Amino acid sequence: MQKIGVFICTSCNIADRLEISELESAATEQGAAAVYSKEFLCSKEGREFIESKIKEDELDGVVICACSQRVNYDVFNFDNVAVDRVSLREGVVWSRFPVGENGEILEDSTEIAEGVSFKDELMALAKDYVRMGVAKLQSYNHPVPYKPEEEISKTILVIGGGVAGLTAAIESAKAGYDVVLVEKERQLGGFVAKMKAHCEINPPYQNLVPPIVDELIKEVESNDKIKVYKGATVTNIAGAPGLYTVKIKHAGKEVEEKIGAIVLAAGFKPYDASKLEHLGFGKIKNVVTNVQFEEMAKKGELKRPSDGEPIKSVLFIQCAGQRDENHLPYCSGFCCLASLKQAKYIREADPEAKAYIIYDHMRTMGIFENFYKTLQDDPGVFLTKGKVVEVSEGENGKVKVVVDETLLGEKLEIEVDVVVLAIGMVPVTAEEPVLNLEYRQGPGLPELELFYGYADSNFICFPYESRRTGIYAAGAVHQPMTIQQAIEDARGAALKAIQCLVAVEEGRAVHPRTWDYAYPEFDLKMCTQCKRCTEECPFGALNEDEKGFPIQFVTRCRRCGTCFGACPQRIISFKDYSVDMIGNMIKATEMPEQGYEQYRLMAFVCENDALPALDMAAYQKKPIPVSFRIIPVRCLGSVNVAFIKDSMSKGYDGIILLGCKYGENYQCHFIKGSELANRRMENVAETLQQLALEQERVTIYTVAIDEIDQAVNKLKEFEEEIKGFGENPFKGW
Repeated sequence: MQKIGVFICTSCNIADRLEISELESAATEQGAAAVYSKEFLCSKEGREFIESKIKEDELDGVVICACSQRVNYDVFNFDNVAVDRVSLREGVVWSRFPVGENGEILEDSTEIAEGVSFKDELMALAKDYVRMGVAKLQSYNHPVPYKPEEEISKTILVIGGGVAGLTAAIESAKAGYDVVLVEKERQLGGFVAKMKAHCEINPPYQNLVPPIVDELIKEVESNDKIKVYKGATVTNIAGAPGLYTVKIKHAGKEVEEKIGAIVLAAGFKPYDASKLEHLGFGKIKNVVTNVQFEEMAKKGELKRPSDGEPIKSVLFIQCAGQRDENHLPYCSGFCCLASLKQAKYIREADPEAKAYIIYDHMRTMGIFENFYKTLQDDPGVFLTKGKVVEVSEGENGKVKVVVDETLLGEKLEIEVDVVVLAIGMVPVTAEEPVLNLEYRQGPGLPELELFYGYADSNFICFPYESRRTGIYAAGAVHQPMTIQQAIEDARGAALKAIQCLVAVEEGRAVHPRTWDYAYPEFDLKMCTQCKRCTEECPFGALNEDEKGFPIQFVTRCRRCGTCFGACPQRIISFKDYSVDMIGNMIKATEMPEQGYEQYRLMAFVCENDALPALDMAAYQKKPIPVSFRIIPVRCLGSVNVAFIKDSMSKGYDGIILLGCKYGENYQCHFIKGSELANRRMENVAETLQQLALEQERVTIYTVAIDEIDQAVNKLKEFEEEIKGFGENPFKGW
């Protein structure tokens, strides 16, 4: 970067606690071509001032020393001029205070070490941040959007022709995109097409309506933008978003389609009821599943399977093989509603018929509570909480059910014509290949044990994302859901697929760094084929050639930097994020001499959860130690061991990596960045051993975005722990 300008905001308490002239001098000494100070840089006048100086001084980059990078990012955007944000507000004047023994805030003039006031340390921190900002832009190169040589496809593939798949196809076509829809059955409609009726998906949510899928099928089959393959399967998907080549087996032939993004809406299979012998299935003819009962209702044959006699009484056993560690440990969400609906079938067919529903918990999602209430008011429907302890043959073809632990504490014996087991959903992908991806990491979407066969995703933050960029799950293959939820889910997945196509066309990241035009670049001359980058990439963006060299699929990449952090040879870089850049930022800080108890601690902080937590701590004026220098990183997975070595060699007394939680309830935006950073601590230990330093000088801590106090307290605890070891012997060298 040739000419860098530094703009220092004097508002928001910055000039109240910092000497602006000293910050200006620090910027000049670091090599800034122009330095300016002005109040309210984020105002209209402030922005116009910066724009005028960019033009007047012909600046290539600007360092905005003001508020956090997380705010006013739209204000401080100057087209082709590189911008770095130095957080003087949240990072310095709102978060660093001298604290007394009882937690009270003291004056900045308070002496905190022999001959050193807190004000001295605060100014040292602020000047370090200004120098780091300049050093960062001195190593910066403008990202260039990735443009593949091959023509980008804007066609969306929808796998599955049920409610979710049909909805995704319709919504994509309405937005102007061509769609290829693949359905393995000979007919469209999926499970809903086999229903007699379902609960209405609009207010008042009290009635039954004919399956909505019939109208969806008509709309799909009459739409010129939707090409439908029925009785077909996807046999292979190769390539990357915008560049997929999809092979489809149809009518005994294999056809090939160029695809841009994919919506996976393959649906579910009913749980295998043969595993429920203890509830009579397979042993007693008049014990059926809710799926079988629905088929009977659809045909208009509500008769006992054993002898064809009309059903006069039916008992529904809820959670049959669900919420059970021996079967499905989760709730399938739709089964209570289905049993209520089927009870209504019986009551409408014969006003004298009786329906009994035995449940552990009655769960009717959302406004479908209204439908539940209508059945509660039906005198022929009996609902009770209870535990089914026995299902056996009764007299005259009846089925006897013994129910214990009822609401009234009584044990009940009920004889009915038919027992219906409310079995749950199992995603199709758990039992059969659907995508058949040609990926190094396997043919399907990655799963975690926690999701029981459903595609792994960050459900908290990004409900439609899978770990395969450009592939979005929708409907009951995504998670258990009702028809209404499946329709909403499909609309969301279609929108994500469209957003993906737009991002690929523009050459930027798909998710979650949607503003990012940079991508990892490999200098393969120095590659040792260690395979760490290909093995650790969470999104399958890297394959290997026959010699073990990485092969990039850039449009799959989410720019997390995990490959960058994994590489021991440091041959992977982004134009705006490199080992040299971070090294130069570290070197730009000033290190006090030993013996004055002026500790220096480095924190590599994830920009997704940990940095927001610290910003919120600043808004609440919760003080963190002034000894910390914070460098935001894309993800803890992008922290290269070189960062640690450079920091310790510089003289930093300790280093903490602060990032998202990992494990069963992980919150990492990039799936396993914090987990990988934790694994790499073994390499860090070796580095510290080489430097003859204590292993405890480097640690990792995970924090959720709302765990503000935990983040602050951990930094304080870490400082106290490092003080116990004493200063880094490399300090001052």
